Amino acid sequence: MKRIGLLCLFIFAGYILSAQEDIGWRYDRTGVYKETGLLKSWPADGPELLWHFDGLGQGFSSVSISSDKLYITGMTDDIGFLYVLDTQGKLLNKKEYGKEWHTSYVGSRGTVIPDEGRLYVVSGTGKLICFNESDLKILWQKSMYDDFGGEVPKYGVNESPLIVGDKLIFTPGGKEYNVVALNKKTGDLIWSSKAMGDISSYCCPIYIKDQQIPQVVTLTGHHAVGIDISNGNLLWSFPFTNRFFEHPNTPVYGEGTILCTSSYGVGSVMLRLTEGGKNVEQVWNSVNLDSRTGHMLKIGNYAYGAGDYGKGSWYCVDWKTGEAQYKDRSIATGAVIAAEGMLYCYSEKGDMALVRAIPEKFDLISKFRITLGTEQHWAHPVIYKGVLYVRHGDTLMAYKIK
Repeated sequence: MKRIGLLCLFIFAGYILSAQEDIGWRYDRTGVYKETGLLKSWPADGPELLWHFDGLGQGFSSVSISSDKLYITGMTDDIGFLYVLDTQGKLLNKKEYGKEWHTSYVGSRGTVIPDEGRLYVVSGTGKLICFNESDLKILWQKSMYDDFGGEVPKYGVNESPLIVGDKLIFTPGGKEYNVVALNKKTGDLIWSSKAMGDISSYCCPIYIKDQQIPQVVTLTGHHAVGIDISNGNLLWSFPFTNRFFEHPNTPVYGEGTILCTSSYGVGSVMLRLTEGGKNVEQVWNSVNLDSRTGHMLKIGNYAYGAGDYGKGSWYCVDWKTGEAQYKDRSIATGAVIAAEGMLYCYSEKGDMALVRAIPEKFDLISKFRITLGTEQHWAHPVIYKGVLYVRHGDTLMAYKIK
C-alpha cells in the first residue's frame, strides 16, 4: 500500500508539473517568469547559442510552449503558417492557416495560445482559428469581421485571446460585438459586450479574479474597460485614447490597481478598482511613461519599462505614486520581461541586455547583439527551462541562460 501511495504521489506530482508547462503571451500576461537558477551575468559575446531555426518567414509573434513543444507563426508569400518545433530546434510540423497581414509592417502578430490540447491563433487579418494540438487539424474558426462586424485596425489585428475556464475572450471591436466570450471548445458565442463600441486597439486582455466581481480588462480605441466575465456586462470605462487609437500594451494588474500604458502623448495612467470592481478612479498619470509596444511589468513596489517615445529611455517608477526612480538611455528601448530579479531588455536596435531590477538605477550587467534574423526586433523574448528564446523575424534563436 505504501508503494502504491508513493507511486500515486509521483504521478500526481508529474501531472502538476506538466499542467504548469504552458507558456502563453508574456508567460501569464505579466511578463514575469518564475524560472530560478538563471545566470546573473553573460559572457561578452552573450550566452551560448544552442541552436537557431531559419525559415519562419515574416512576423513578430513570440514563442508559446506546451508539453516541451514550441509554437510560433510566420508569413510566407502572404500566407500564414503555424510552426511546431521541439526544444532542440527540430521542425515537427507546419500548418497553413490562410492569409496574413501584408499591407503595412507585414507578417504574423498574435502569439499562439495553448490550452488543454488546443491551440488558438488570431491572424493579422482577423481570423480566429482553433487547432487540435496533436495533429494541427482545424477544429473551428471565426472571423472578427464577417462573424462579429469588427473593423480592421490600420496595422492589422494583434491580439492573443484570453482563456478563462471554458471561455475564450477577444475583441472584434464591432458596435454590437465589441468584446466577446466564446466557448473555447466549439467557438459558440457565450456572451457579447457592446462595451463602448470602440475599434479594437491591438491589446491583449487580462483577467482579474480577486475582486467582488471577477472581470476582463482591456484597452479599446478610446477607453480602458472592465467587463463582468460571467455575463459580459460593462462594469466601468475610463477615457484613454491617442490620435491613432492604438494601445498595444497589455494592462498590468497588482493590489487592486491597473497600469495602462500607451504612446503618442497619452502615456500611462494608474487606475484603482473601487466598489468591489464595479468602478475605477485615477491614482496617477505620466505622459512620459509612453511605451509603444514594449510593455511594462511589476516587480515589488515598482514598474519597469520604456518611455520618452522618440528619445528612448528606460524607466523605473513607483507603482503607487508614478514617481520616476530613474530614466536611462544606455540602450534603445524595446520589449522587457523579467525573471529572478533581473530584467531582460530586447531593444529595437537588436541589443539583448541583462539588467538588475532595482529602483536606484538601470543596472546594466551584460548585453550582446542579436545578429541573426530579419527586419524589426519586435517579438518579445521567452524563458523556458533555462533557455532564452528570441525571435527576430525569419529566425528563432535559443540561448542557454542557466
